[in-house]
Amino acid sequence: MNLLRANPWFETVEEARRRARRRLPSSVYGALVAGSERGRTLGDNAAAFAELGFAPRVAGQHGVRELATTILGVETPLPVVVSPTGVQAVDPGGEVAVARAAANRGVIMGLSSFASKPVEEVCAVHPNVFFQLYWSGGREVMLQRMERARRAGAKALVATLDWSFSQGRDWGSPVIPERIDVRTALRMAPQVLPRPGWLWRFARSGGIPDLVVPNLRRPGGEAPTFFGAYGEWMGTPPPTWDDVKWLREEWGGPFLLKGVCRVDDARRAVDAGVSAISVSNHGGNNLDTTPATIRLLPSIARAVGGEIEVLLDGGVRRGGDVAKALALGARAVLIGRAYLWGLAANGQAGVENVLDILRAGLDSAVLGLGRSSVHELRPDDLYVPPGFAVTLGGDRAPGR
Repeated sequence: MNLLRANPWFETVEEARRRARRRLPSSVYGALVAGSERGRTLGDNAAAFAELGFAPRVAGQHGVRELATTILGVETPLPVVVSPTGVQAVDPGGEVAVARAAANRGVIMGLSSFASKPVEEVCAVHPNVFFQLYWSGGREVMLQRMERARRAGAKALVATLDWSFSQGRDWGSPVIPERIDVRTALRMAPQVLPRPGWLWRFARSGGIPDLVVPNLRRPGGEAPTFFGAYGEWMGTPPPTWDDVKWLREEWGGPFLLKGVCRVDDARRAVDAGVSAISVSNHGGNNLDTTPATIRLLPSIARAVGGEIEVLLDGGVRRGGDVAKALALGARAVLIGRAYLWGLAANGQAGVENVLDILRAGLDSAVLGLGRSSVHELRPDDLYVPPGFAVTLGGDRAPGR
């Protein structure tokens, strides 16, 4: 009996990861799990949560707990955001399937500019989409991309500026083909043929598509390939803080700066007028040996949490992780690999499954800690071991 068909539901994110590994060709799975260089930051992002302990109460718990919040003015029943991630070739539905799942659970959807589905299709199935933009292609091009997202209905802009070129992996980088021609199909056959379920899902949907990014298509042109878009980004001079301010002003609405690891950068972000920041190291895909984001969160939340919203991404695998982040000052968390494993394991239903797991785990933590709302979570709900928290960038920004 095929147990995956007999029991498509899974009870942990880790089980979703195991099923994703069994279902996906090795290169596709490798693209989901790999971090840069030695993978130290990738591992620490998740492991650091386990170093934090809960301080539960034995009586006085509340029979009803409030998990809802607002993020950049958008109401959501769960302080979890689907983080924007690149081309989602783990399932034919890709970002549209993820958007439907997020909409069904009332969770905000982050859509990458490197997505495999156009922003118009995603916004058509989800009313609360945050569009993510890299600093790529020059100001005129970025203005066009922002206007397109605005017309499609995106509620906020997410500027991701923390991606470096440090991608070499000690265990080898996965092969990611841009075009699926005969030669590529033959080369990939040893990986793909042992995964007939994955191949059949794409075959029913018209075949494995070329790796293009439609949200970076310029007016009158074709959508660039993934590596063409990657090359454009690499060739664009890095942004300054004046550029961040320009992006925020041109967007004119809720603005999230993703990739903050330092207190001085957090303060500069406030000066630039951002609405929110995400404490992020790009899921371990930026500069390896950057500390886990949960270690960096407390000092950043203390520095700017009273002025802007502070979110966190990196390593969230359980609802208890969400509770710990909120207790240390985050308003919400973003998840990436967790929902992609759910998508690979069981399509749209798998993403909904992951969101349900996080909701149940968060509710259990709020109950055990004797709180009636996620907004009541505090550092004294946790055991934080000595030396756990890390402060980068000092307490003040230059000139402030």
